[in-house]
Formats: sequence, structure tokens, C-alpha cells
Amino acid sequence: MNNTNKFYIDGEWVAPSGSETLDVINPATEEPIAQIAMGTKADVDRAVSAAKDAFKSFSQTTVEERSDILSRIIECYKARMGDIAGIVSQEMGAPIGLANAAQAPSGLGHLMHALSALKNFTWEEDSGSAKIVREPIGVCGLITPWNWPLNQIAAKVGPAIAAGCTMVLKPSEIAPLNAILFTEVLHEAGVPAGVFNLVHGDGPNVGVAMSSHPDIDMMSFTGSTRAGISVAQESAVTVKRIAQELGGKSPNVILDDASFPEVIARDTFGICMNTGQSCNAPTRMLVPANRMEEAAAIAKATAEQIKVGDPGDKETQIGPLVSETQFEKVQALIQKGIDEGATLQTGGVGRPDGLNRGYFVKPTIFSDVSNDMTIAQEEIFGPVLSLIPYGDEDDAVEIANDTVYGLAAYVSSGDLEHAAEVGRKIRAGNVHLNGAGVDPGAPFGGYKQSGNGREFGKWGLEEFLETKALLGYNVAS
Repeated sequence: MNNTNKFYIDGEWVAPSGSETLDVINPATEEPIAQIAMGTKADVDRAVSAAKDAFKSFSQTTVEERSDILSRIIECYKARMGDIAGIVSQEMGAPIGLANAAQAPSGLGHLMHALSALKNFTWEEDSGSAKIVREPIGVCGLITPWNWPLNQIAAKVGPAIAAGCTMVLKPSEIAPLNAILFTEVLHEAGVPAGVFNLVHGDGPNVGVAMSSHPDIDMMSFTGSTRAGISVAQESAVTVKRIAQELGGKSPNVILDDASFPEVIARDTFGICMNTGQSCNAPTRMLVPANRMEEAAAIAKATAEQIKVGDPGDKETQIGPLVSETQFEKVQALIQKGIDEGATLQTGGVGRPDGLNRGYFVKPTIFSDVSNDMTIAQEEIFGPVLSLIPYGDEDDAVEIANDTVYGLAAYVSSGDLEHAAEVGRKIRAGNVHLNGAGVDPGAPFGGYKQSGNGREFGKWGLEEFLETKALLGYNVAS
């Protein structure tokens, strides 16, 4: 792959200011597949300066001009879908089937929704004697994670371009290669110089330099709550806007009138998708106390049928965790569940049989979990499901809300209105009814420590806009 040792600044691939590099590890083999340059504050300063200069003209472009740019990006992205899926599979371990079916297409979907939002957005409106106008906020700092990398990059870059903003992107240093391909797409599409800039690096160096930079007007961050707090603290010094999508510990309420064999099997597999590395994964499954044994048996049988292995194999359903650090964290939390007295139905510590290297984990099911246990409160980010008993529906809602997070929730019932009734009582930004998936045209974001602001569609576009009142504009002459 080209350009791994460079940054993209002001429309060109340029050499970094420093000499530090970082190996990119294939988590299935534990071997390096590439090496990237690591940025410094000087690189951030250079990228921000380019974005600031470009904002003067790009902020004045028309809806039609920005629509043309997004349309070209979409066509170029489509042509690179196979390359993007392949590199995501290699660098973060997504099974190639998932990479082709979801990881790469998710980025395309957000670009298309950004284009639709741009074309249909109300940019000006009258309010009394004032004309209310929406304008781009300015230079944006974008920090994205490794678990759904193209999803989060495109969910920020697409609406930022639609709004008329310029930007600096710091992708995860753990899985950065897809961002290089994405940058090549934007370059090929003819995005004006300085509108989009890419600097690799870690949080303490590049992330802090961005968050605290006086010429960055907004930070859009997706990642852990811990890191999000740091971004917020650094950004507060210059009173910039912050949009954050952070951690989750999503409840999945299985109501007594749901079809247990269908629903529990579906959702057990669901928490294992992407090796459980999704912030909105329904990892707390709440079931009626008198049906715990039945639910546990279904979940156990389902988990034991899931194929774990080489992400390059089309039959693989679960690949490895992304890194050694993540592997050790998940192993420790599985052991914590055992130590705290949860009933281990299947899985447990160690690699699956036959896998002696790579950051592979066993799909793990715990039953009889109380909501105060560590595995019920901490975000594990692995294929680990906790079955928690509840008494009645009020008890289920209380347990569901007994978390510092509020990103997503899931409710299943034989009656959609019944599911919706319960879902309305759960404090979460997205409530999935009867297995409904993520909708890129609906707002995505969380309550409480799951963040602030919303992404996707017109809501994502609004995050990158300021509101101005032209007072007296409509006064009769």
C-alpha cells in the first residue's frame, strides 16, 4: 500500500515532521502488515492551517457545487469497495463476508445519506422580522475508532463536506489503512485542496493537539467514554463545539410474549457480529426470571454453532479481536464474570480450540447475572452475553436504565406496540424494536455517558452548522 509513511495535507501526500512510526498488526496472525508515520503537533498545525485557508472559499460554495463533490466521492468509493473491504478485514479482523456486506458498504451509505440531506435541507427560513440562515461551523477535527472505521469516517466527513466545512481527520492508529484508501477516494474525486486533511497519530499527541487547537471550531469524536472526557476537557479551553458518540452497555429486553427460540438465537448471534466490537451491541439480555433456564439453553446452543476463525475464510462468522490489548481486556472480564459468580454456560477464557495464535476469543454466554456485576456494567467489546433475570416489566425497565450509558436498547415482543410501549421508557438514543437494525437515515447517538449530539442523515448535517439571525431582514421598507 502506498502513502503509509505520509500524511495528506492541502491536497498532497506529504512527509511527516517527525520520524516515529507504528506497526499495523494483523490481529489474526499477530504479524505486522504495514507501518504508518505517527504525527506531532507540528503536523496538526500544518493540517489545520490548510483547512483554515480552504474554509474561506469552500464555505461559500453552493449546494449544487457540494452536491457534485459528494456525487463524485460516491462514484469513486464504489469503485474501491473491494479494496476497502479487503484492507478492513486484514487490519481489524472483520470476516471478509462482513467486510464486504457491511463494513465497506456502511461508508457508502453515509455518503449517500449526506448527499440526500444536503439536497433537501432548509438552509434559510423567516422568523418574524429576521432571516434565519444556517452556515458551516468552520474547521472540524474528526477522531474516529477502529471497530467500524469506514462507518464512522464517512458519517463525519460526508455531512462536514455537505455543510461546507473543512476538516482534519485522525483515524485510529490501530486500523489506519482504510483511512488512507478513503483519502485516495477523496483525492480522485477532486475534493478541493485543504478541505480534507489526514494526520495519523495517537491520542496524547495528535488527539490532544487537535482538541486544544484554537483554530479548530468543532471536535467530532467517536470512541470510549474515557477518551471522550479527555477530548471534552481539552476542547473546553477554546470553547469549541463537541459532538461525541461514546460507549454503551445496551439492554435487550425479551418480553414474555416474544418467540424465545427465534429472538434469543437471533440476538445471541447479533452480539457476536464484528466479534462483539460494536458500541451498540445488545450485551445485556433481560429475560423473565422464570424462563432463565430456557433462555440460557437457546443462547448456549446458538453460541456453540458460531464459526470462529480466519477472517479471510468466507465461512467464518467471527474473526479475532482487534489487538492484544483488547484480547487481554476481554479475557480479564470473562474471568471477572466467573469470579463474581455468574453461571458460565459456554465459552470462557482462552482461545477457541485449534486456534493457537491471533486474538481469537470464544463466544461466551453467562446466565444468572445480576446487574451490579462487572460484566453487566462495564463495556466489554467482545462476544460476551450476560443474561439477566427480571420480575415484571417495570423491573425490566429499571434494570435496563440502571447503567451510566444510554446509546441503544432492544425490545422484542409478539406485539410491536407492546415493544414500543416498553421502548419509550428506556433512556437510550436508539431503541431497536423486534430486531430492527441500524438505519443510516435516522439519528444515531446516546443519552448520559454515551455522548452528546447526533449523527446520520439530516441530524448529522446539523451538527456541523451554526445558526445565524439576520435581524431586520424582513422589515417592510
